[in-house]
Amino acid sequence: MTVRVVRRLLTLTCVVLVTGSSGVAPAAAAGGPVDVTGTVATRSAQARQSLIGADGTPLTGAGVTVAVIDTGVDPTHPSFQLTGSTKVVRSLASTGCVNVASTDTSCIADVSPSVDTDGLTGGHGSFVSGIAAGNGLTLTDGTRVGGAAPGARLVVISASVALIGVANAMSWVLAHHQAPCGPGVPVSVCPPIRVVNNSWGASDPTIISLQEQLAAAGVVTVWANGNQGGDGSVDQSNPAGEDPTPGILSAASYDDLGVGTTDGRISPTSSRGAASSPSTWPDISAPGVNIVSSCRPAHVICALLGTRSYNGPGPGDTGTFNTMSGTSWAAAEISGIVAQLFQADPSATAGDIENALKSTAHKYTDGAPYQAVGPYTSSFDKGTGLADAYAAALHLCPGCVSRR
Repeated sequence: MTVRVVRRLLTLTCVVLVTGSSGVAPAAAAGGPVDVTGTVATRSAQARQSLIGADGTPLTGAGVTVAVIDTGVDPTHPSFQLTGSTKVVRSLASTGCVNVASTDTSCIADVSPSVDTDGLTGGHGSFVSGIAAGNGLTLTDGTRVGGAAPGARLVVISASVALIGVANAMSWVLAHHQAPCGPGVPVSVCPPIRVVNNSWGASDPTIISLQEQLAAAGVVTVWANGNQGGDGSVDQSNPAGEDPTPGILSAASYDDLGVGTTDGRISPTSSRGAASSPSTWPDISAPGVNIVSSCRPAHVICALLGTRSYNGPGPGDTGTFNTMSGTSWAAAEISGIVAQLFQADPSATAGDIENALKSTAHKYTDGAPYQAVGPYTSSFDKGTGLADAYAAALHLCPGCVSRR
């Protein structure tokens, strides 16, 4: 097996950047308006509130499933609860994919939707899943949380912190993206997978080939660009995200200062590409600093890297959310936005989605200057700019008119 995955999951894609002694941004700590989800800065929240999809419903990612290949997920977490069920429509594990071909999907096993596959493997996947598609909730102290695409559904493949069988998991998505719960399950219950979130690093040729096949099939792959920082003198970007195939995106981490500003800053720990080589630059930025999402006190990542925990939404929900930073979370927000965009235009190709995001990205000025690269302007630290879900949706679907 030739997989060469960057296995230092917690250090590569989940470095914490604490901007204040309380673990929250200075403006928020001073009592200013707070956005702990990043969805204000990307106008994902505005798109949900004021735009409709091709199906005539609010732009919540409805009709789309997000596949998350990660440590696992806790389907019983409040972020994922539906009335009588969970939005994790299928929970799988690739941890049995040892000493098998990397394209073998027979080693992918179903897991009961009541089982927390993150309990012994970290919590990273639950945090990612909450950013992409978590329910909109109000916590005990009034803090509002929720994902970019709360109307989307989730398929989560647990690879553990060792990232076992990630190529097999990608192969499974390629084989089953059209009907991830099986051909007999209606799309209203289990929609097609249109985006895969990979908040980890890889350079394996098999994974590169699989993501290119997914793009050809209309499925976007989103990568975390990594948390190695840099100054542009060398390439620090995640190799898998450097694939130029349209529909393969790599996300840099943006700091909205905790107030949802679109004129914040690029995180100093967000991996930079080589300034001399535009092919190594990230594609786009999304908030990844001091993001609050789904966690459990027993999840290792929450205990080790969380900077501020929150209780709620129920009176018995203790430490159910936490605060962390890294490009893992920026990638997850992009994945949720991609779900919103596919709801806006279900006929869009993977390349159409990338073009809509890059063409409409907000050109925040912090960091390296933008340069002309093909049809876009981009930079070695932040890519084409800050994702703008509202503008991208209208780019794809001018008829997704405001409901106001």
